[in-house]
Amino acid sequence: AANFFQASAYVWRELPVPVIAAVQGITYGAGVQIALGADIRYARSDAKLSFMEIKWGIVPDLGVTTTAHHLVAADKLKELCFTGRVISGDEAQSVGLVTAIKDDPESAAMELAAEIASKNPQAIRGMKAMIDQCWHPRDAEMLRHEAELQTSLFGTRNQMEAVMANMEKRTPKFDDC
Repeated sequence: AANFFQASAYVWRELPVPVIAAVQGITYGAGVQIALGADIRYARSDAKLSFMEIKWGIVPDLGVTTTAHHLVAADKLKELCFTGRVISGDEAQSVGLVTAIKDDPESAAMELAAEIASKNPQAIRGMKAMIDQCWHPRDAEMLRHEAELQTSLFGTRNQMEAVMANMEKRTPKFDDC
């Protein structure tokens, strides 16, 4: 049910095996949303994450409604999406966007993957399916609504103003129509 763009993040949820993301450096916009599609996310404390879409006058539309709603409190997700504020890996972990902080997220992810791989593969796939199916009963509806919201914003006067203001490095002037 995910559209072409949403699939880049949602595909991780559709895989029957666990997906572990290692977040390092700058992870903005689509990068955050792709990481949220993973089952487990390790990050460095100095990583920088942001839902940057508001800067361009659009909404996060890579499945964030299906990946973040069970990780982050709605008010915190709204604050981060409404402002595009950049947060550290530490803050991302404190609000639930990141599973754990690791000095070397990639090595930690590989170690966890090896541990998981040593377990009964049918049980692992079964647990992932069980948890995902019980935790996310309305994904298709949420993905469709997310795509409709994004489509309704593209090309509007305010969305174009957001893009132009960013490109021209000036404060945008929005109409409240």
